[in-house]
Amino acid sequence: MKPISELFPSLSSPKKVVITTHQKPDADAMGSSLALCQYLTKKGHNVTVISPTNWAGWVSWMNGASAVINYEKQKDKADSILDNTELLFCLDFNAFHRTKSLAEKLAKVSCIKILIDHHQEPDLPSFHFGVSDTSKSSTSEMIYDLIKEAGDLSLIDISISECIYAGLVGDTGSFRFASAHAGVHAIVADLKSRGLDHGRIHEGLYDNFLENRLRFIGHVLLHRMEIFYEYNTALITIPKSDLLKFQIKTGDTDGLVNYPQSIQGIKMVALVIDRDEERKWSFRSKGSFDCNTFARTYFEGGGHFNAAGGRSSDSIEQTVARFKEVIKTQSSLF
Repeated sequence: MKPISELFPSLSSPKKVVITTHQKPDADAMGSSLALCQYLTKKGHNVTVISPTNWAGWVSWMNGASAVINYEKQKDKADSILDNTELLFCLDFNAFHRTKSLAEKLAKVSCIKILIDHHQEPDLPSFHFGVSDTSKSSTSEMIYDLIKEAGDLSLIDISISECIYAGLVGDTGSFRFASAHAGVHAIVADLKSRGLDHGRIHEGLYDNFLENRLRFIGHVLLHRMEIFYEYNTALITIPKSDLLKFQIKTGDTDGLVNYPQSIQGIKMVALVIDRDEERKWSFRSKGSFDCNTFARTYFEGGGHFNAAGGRSSDSIEQTVARFKEVIKTQSSLF
């Protein structure tokens, strides 16, 4: 994979561009995609954003979100666009399987493929150009860096600023996580100097839910959370019946894994949700416990050192039992 800077000459003339990201895009995935889309559009390119799946309502306020194509619902349209694209930007994921049903199509298209991502263990042979940097807080930070490196900071307007800021907020836990290094705050200062209203973004991301979600969270914390103080670990298990009872939609469980981290002494949190086709895991840790290796080793996943995801084809009971056995072998690391 060649450095992304070597792609810049190709961006000097209009191109047909597709931007895509991982399934169920979060604030960083959607924010970085829409920020890049608006930037490249200003540069004269014909840009389409394709999401592998639907996305949470609390990112739909971003400028351009209404034009994003949902691959699962508009497959024929998306395939036609992909067949004719010249540049394919892959944001916030580093292996095609993270895009669910879109993965096969991405592997087959013959255009130039560009990676912009901050997760571990990228599939570099699948991309022609790009940047993979685990020291970055978010892909949105990397989009800001790209625009800066291209000498185009003057093109960052309020709309682009909002999308970048949303991604920064989302992936740093509102600047709580260690990933919120000094450079992140410098970016925020620059965006503020351009007129960014940061309060509006926080309202869009965190004050944009229905009553049922709050009641769901209360139910989960009261009835579905287990604490294993001997392992400094918390586990939340959400059965399918809870999702149906509280009418939980895409994005409603986002951030739930972070709640037990506020408990004194808890160093590792695991959340498993019983989805139709599989059980989805989320892992968070403090300090020296490597969530990425844990997820890759035991639950077909991966991600960052202190935040990762995984999956299991086993039943909810079986995968929870496996977690409880595995965590006993990891207790010395907490």
